[in-house]
Amino acid sequence: MTAMTRPRETPRVSPCPQDFRVVVRIDSWESTSVYPNGHFVRVLGRIGDLEGEIATILVENSISVVPFSEAQMCEMPVNTPGNPWKVSPEEERERKDLRETHLVFSIDPKGCEDVDDTLSVRTLANGSLELGVHIADVTHFVPPSSYIDTEARTRATTYYLADRRYDMLPSILSADLCSLLGGVDRYAVSVIWELDRTSYEIKNVWFGRTIIRSAYKLFYEAAQELLDGNVTVVEDIPELKNLDTKSRQAKLEELVWALGKLTDIARHIRAKRDRCGALELEGVEVRVQLDEKKNIHDLIPKQPLEVHETVAECMILANHWVARKIWESFPHQALLRQHPPPHQEFFSELRECAKAKGFFIDTRSNKTLADSLDNANDPNDPIVNRLLRSMATQAMSNALYFSTGSCAEEEFHHYGLALDKYTHFTSPIRRYSDIVVHRLLMAAISKDKKMEIKDNLLSNKDLEELCRHINNRNRAAQHSQKQSTELFQCMYFKDKDPENEERCISDGVIYSIRTNGVLVFIPRFGIKGAAYLRNKDGLVISCGSDSRSEWKPGSLQRFQNKITSTTTGGESVTFHLFDHVTVRISVQASRCHSDTIRLEIISNKPYMIPDTELFQQSSLLLKSDLVKEVTRSVEEAQLAQEVKVNVIQEDYQKYCQTKGRSLYTLLEEIRDLALLDVSNSYVM
Repeated sequence: MTAMTRPRETPRVSPCPQDFRVVVRIDSWESTSVYPNGHFVRVLGRIGDLEGEIATILVENSISVVPFSEAQMCEMPVNTPGNPWKVSPEEERERKDLRETHLVFSIDPKGCEDVDDTLSVRTLANGSLELGVHIADVTHFVPPSSYIDTEARTRATTYYLADRRYDMLPSILSADLCSLLGGVDRYAVSVIWELDRTSYEIKNVWFGRTIIRSAYKLFYEAAQELLDGNVTVVEDIPELKNLDTKSRQAKLEELVWALGKLTDIARHIRAKRDRCGALELEGVEVRVQLDEKKNIHDLIPKQPLEVHETVAECMILANHWVARKIWESFPHQALLRQHPPPHQEFFSELRECAKAKGFFIDTRSNKTLADSLDNANDPNDPIVNRLLRSMATQAMSNALYFSTGSCAEEEFHHYGLALDKYTHFTSPIRRYSDIVVHRLLMAAISKDKKMEIKDNLLSNKDLEELCRHINNRNRAAQHSQKQSTELFQCMYFKDKDPENEERCISDGVIYSIRTNGVLVFIPRFGIKGAAYLRNKDGLVISCGSDSRSEWKPGSLQRFQNKITSTTTGGESVTFHLFDHVTVRISVQASRCHSDTIRLEIISNKPYMIPDTELFQQSSLLLKSDLVKEVTRSVEEAQLAQEVKVNVIQEDYQKYCQTKGRSLYTLLEEIRDLALLDVSNSYVM
């Protein structure tokens, strides 16, 4: 009897889901083929969906956002209502206790949870001033080579996107026990200077572990209002508003004195760096502000306040002194941050643009560059100086971490800050570099006391390899933040009709000339982009007597500081550097890549609204509308996603897609960890 055999089934291969962004892995690429060979890995989300696009940004920048593991969380301290965390008696004996002697406070953005740093200032008995910078003591909770240390080392930084963040450390540390919140005891690492009361020159400096209790958790705007003399802002300061009148007045006077004295000291520190050539550069990034529930509250260009500079100068001072300390103790294995001088040819466009407005920019040194930028002010158009500073920023390379044993001391210099030695010490909650620096500082203090150094320090070779990893992750963090901001800009304008929506029309400033168009900056939204003067059909822009633009046959002629469009009929229009023009904003959609903002010049005249007050109100309304529109679009997309959830689940089943950690993700993590030896162990 012959056995019957079942016919072999042909494997069913389903096509990749339409309208989804997916991850594929390239396995090989035959030299005889124009296409690579690869395999499907996983679905990221629908094209145009907020979560899908965010997932795409994370994948493109190799950012892993998997939850912290059980083993890592088991290392974390406990702080619950039933079992609250307390300062240990042993730490009280070993640390300097500042809780009753110092007025300590923080100044941060609204809604900030990961408060790395606090400040203090007081008058000493001998008449001198004492300035203190107190930083969260993260290394107390993160021992070297622990599970959580290995994870933090791999992540290297907290990733801040436009509407969210992905922490380097678990929230029990980043938002609780290592966050220097108001009214609670916290461990800190402090740098405390004794200053001359009139000249503010530094007499002595002390480094060490402390216990602090921050009295106020201020946000920047409230601190600035107090500096400006507006005491009505006390209603926005929780620590003050519920006090009786007498107590409130006494505490308010104490706080205002401290803020004023800090500002005076910061001005002195800044002036000293200015004399050495420190640069005040301009960033035109858009910041997304979040409310208390982490929803998008606003999307606006950066608005600088003097209190920003006050806090920054204190942090720069601490970073500089810590850099000096760890280098003196460990000259061949200290982690510092260098910012090399830029190549002179990178400044050519800056010099030419400034020349178009009658300014001379001397780029021979950071000092001459800083002085030139200070003098390049157009009283009729403050945007000019902002753009020139932005160009100077773009001409420079990013600052990088390095090990002091890998280069000569003359290469340690930080060009932008005009400091001979610099590091990052003030943000250990969100930067692994600062954790390394804290360990080096503690080792330096132990060395001074002739005590045993508890932690094994990294060799120069291992530290240099770690620096390369951190630098790589920092670039990914900067790029992902920029991409997410551009995503929100596109989501706002995508559903607008650029032909009829007034909010899609804005004033723009030309800041660069190209062969077929110009680059334009839009101050209202902080957008930069290209505006073409020749379209795909070969037609060139023409502006009639009413200044409105249209496309006609003709040619373009580019000069150094201007570009002229001439039609075959003899009509011509010239666009100069720093001209204000009216721009239409729309979105260039793409299925293969991210959507991009498209700019079109519709008039060679500035965009004007006769009533200035109406213009200001319109600007505020636009910013509010932008947030509401993006939020509404996301909510609608989420509702649509819920309706189609069964379809999505079928897609997952069809492609064997796991919703949790896939084997691919685990292998990628192993590959990343292989870059680090864990066995022993722009932005300035």
